[in-house]
Amino acid sequence: MSSPAYHAPETIEQAVALLAGDAGARPLAGGTDLIVQMRSGRNAPSAIVDLKRIAGLSGIRALPGGGFAIGAATACTALKDDAALAAAWPGVVEAANLIGSVQVRNRATMAGNLCNASPAADSVPALVAAGATCLVAGPNGEREVPVEAIPASPGRTSLAPGEVVFEIRLPAQLGGDAYLRSIPRTEMDIAVVGAGVSLVLDAGGVCTSARVAIGAVAPTVVLVEAASAALVGTRFDDAALEAAADAVRAACKPIDDKRGTAEYRTAMAGVLVKRTVRIALERAHNNQGRSQA
Repeated sequence: MSSPAYHAPETIEQAVALLAGDAGARPLAGGTDLIVQMRSGRNAPSAIVDLKRIAGLSGIRALPGGGFAIGAATACTALKDDAALAAAWPGVVEAANLIGSVQVRNRATMAGNLCNASPAADSVPALVAAGATCLVAGPNGEREVPVEAIPASPGRTSLAPGEVVFEIRLPAQLGGDAYLRSIPRTEMDIAVVGAGVSLVLDAGGVCTSARVAIGAVAPTVVLVEAASAALVGTRFDDAALEAAADAVRAACKPIDDKRGTAEYRTAMAGVLVKRTVRIALERAHNNQGRSQA
């Protein structure tokens, strides 16, 4: 393993300056991907810029209007310990806590999971379905972008030189969400297919908004707008669910690998989305009942 320089900046501005000044520098949030890649020789950074000492990058805070901000260095296990976040966005919290083992999740972060840019990342479909955004800092200032705009291809992001994700933001929960994945084992495995769904209902139980995202079936996580459109205006009858599943299958562009064939991934994506919709629907109804109580 290489022996890069190590920096522990105390501000975002210092981190950006270090990353912009050295093209070979890499940010470190939890390090559960970066350190493994360094040990295997897949990544040999000239410097590591540790984000954990920057104030505000570790922790969760409520935003005006009911949303949440999650610092880039916040460990996945911290999400389920935040009662308000876990109640509002259970699908996002569950997805983050499927990453690796307990030991891994004690260090791993959602920002790191996102910027590792794996098509099979568990937290990303759930974040995309939730309509989450990223705050990105760079030499030209700050910008806010949708989570789905960060991964560009396997292992590559859309971030410009010197840019770093320093916060993930979730909107106020107006309905219900869920995330499911298919894996060969019962735990500690990489998703063969992942599905995130977020739904909003009106008082009569009709879907007014839907977001459906799938992972591990294309070079990046896919927001399937046709599947979302198939659900809006319905009460989630069998025809609506099958139309959403058809749209998901049509959006799949998977590969064959040792974890699953392209044919299996495509078929399973449709099955998994219908299951995920049903869980999100139940949660949306429950939230609606609590808000009316």
